[in-house]
Amino acid sequence: MNPSPLSDSDLDRLEQLLEADVFEGDAMRLDEIQAMLCAIISGPVPVGPAVWLPEALGKGLTSGTDPQVLETLELLMRFNNDLAASLLADETIGPVLYPLDESGEDYDYLAWADTYIYGAGLGGDWFELAGKHAEDLSELLEPMFMLNGMLKEDAEKTGERWFSPAEEARLVADIQENLPLIVQSLYNFWRNKRAGATVKHEAPKSGRNDPCPCGSGRKFKQCCGRPDKLN
Repeated sequence: MNPSPLSDSDLDRLEQLLEADVFEGDAMRLDEIQAMLCAIISGPVPVGPAVWLPEALGKGLTSGTDPQVLETLELLMRFNNDLAASLLADETIGPVLYPLDESGEDYDYLAWADTYIYGAGLGGDWFELAGKHAEDLSELLEPMFMLNGMLKEDAEKTGERWFSPAEEARLVADIQENLPLIVQSLYNFWRNKRAGATVKHEAPKSGRNDPCPCGSGRKFKQCCGRPDKLN
């Protein structure tokens, strides 16, 4: 258990500090830091603060004796510990999300997913490290690539049929709703692999010619089962 968990006021203070002049506008937002840390904590190899802190704070980290920088560092380490404790305990993490506009109806899931993928890259090549379980990892990561637009971009480049606007909206909404579970599943994937346990599937694997379980109406081999989809 984290002996010094962050309170709501601590998180508000951290959010405020990240916008301080000392960071020259170079620090990540709180949502981006959360996503990056979730990936780092989940990953196959340790990634220390010496690696992720410069990514999070940018230029301002060089002002290490500044009181605001020191306070930010202390809050960030506690934030990291909170996330690690929650993932270890199989507690679903509520993602920090910012609204895309003043209406507050749509949130920036793209930034969260994009920074998660970026954070994963700080821990080496996940697919290479997954070894024989790389296909399982691809399935778990696919929602992140759907949220950050990479799957759609890949389909457009290769001329593959993409979902209709209604299908795409439905899939994206479902992923957004289940993002905490997706994050926990990725953490559990690597935890099981580190422990030498068998990677478990929540549902039977789809055959290549079976209807894709995503509900697109296409065969699995033409949709989520495409071997090049995440390349």
